[in-house]
Amino acid sequence: MREQLVRRPSTWEVLQDRGIERRDFLKFCMTTTAALGLEAALVPRVVEALETQPRLPVMWMHGLECTCCSESFIRSAHPLVADIVFNMISLDYDDTLQAAAGHQVEAIRKKMMQEYDGEYVLAVEGNAPTKDGGVYCLVAGETFESQLLEAAAHAKFVIAWGSCASNGCVQAAYPNPTGAKPVRKLVFDKPVINVPGCPPISEVMTGLLTYVLTFGKLPELDRQNRPKAFYGHRIHDKCYRRAHFDAGQFVERWDDGGAQKGWCLYKMGCRGPTTYNACSSMMWNDGTSFPIGSGHGCIGCSEDNFWDDGPFYERLTSIPLPGIDSTPETVGKVAAGAALLGVAGHAAAFAIKHRNDPPRDKEMAEGGAS
Repeated sequence: MREQLVRRPSTWEVLQDRGIERRDFLKFCMTTTAALGLEAALVPRVVEALETQPRLPVMWMHGLECTCCSESFIRSAHPLVADIVFNMISLDYDDTLQAAAGHQVEAIRKKMMQEYDGEYVLAVEGNAPTKDGGVYCLVAGETFESQLLEAAAHAKFVIAWGSCASNGCVQAAYPNPTGAKPVRKLVFDKPVINVPGCPPISEVMTGLLTYVLTFGKLPELDRQNRPKAFYGHRIHDKCYRRAHFDAGQFVERWDDGGAQKGWCLYKMGCRGPTTYNACSSMMWNDGTSFPIGSGHGCIGCSEDNFWDDGPFYERLTSIPLPGIDSTPETVGKVAAGAALLGVAGHAAAFAIKHRNDPPRDKEMAEGGAS
């Protein structure tokens, strides 16, 4: 009886009602499968899941944040992806996007916890202040911390959406006057998936939800509980400026010739070599660009404590990396020097090996006498 009352249509059923063509739907399934790093043979399984599985009920809560994650979420560039994002999930509660207000909003939240107990996904944008009883963020007269813990207790799992929820971001930076804490430091009895970034890429969220719908489980996570499919590689590894890094070609000033030629921004503070995210491969705005592509170094917003690792525009590490302080000329000199050392070493080794050999002319004379 309950199944009939709470039955939710599948993603494909909703898309059909809204005029989405089958070809576009299949194209999305193939793109998402590739983005997740899955084999092409699994495309039919993704299609079947979106055709048959009911939409995920989602409760989206907001704590201390700037709403940039929601802004990214609703501005997914590809039209079909935007439709999928809104139609794949049943966004029953979001106090920023929903039309209801006041007591109606709280009634929806309470009803959702009761009807979908243990079934809904709790998506959290922002973090919770804990000092002075949590008074620095109140929702409907309650502290955000208390509402977060209550909602998490009835959720299937929790998504910490964005850096504020994943690692604290600017609110938790020193001296952290409100005692702001990310979700993972407050919720311990449910799985917490971190999707950091300031903001994160909207298609990353789509891929995460698609995986959950398809396989009925969470994707493989890294040691920081981030989806490996999107946070398994450094930005540096897929950056189009990487060749300049390897060649020792670096921007020294924002307006120098290297900047105009698109050289590596490492010396200007770029944290691409230490930041794990999909920015350089997926990018934003339908794959148009990302910060480094726009001439601005990565600030490492998907890594813990990035606000306290500043300043953003200075080279922060002294770890020696190949070619990091070299120019093509110095690289050539080093290579030539190494070659000369190799020749000299070979000559020295040959001399030592044959130092007790008789003179070659004497050896030949003795050979001829015999």
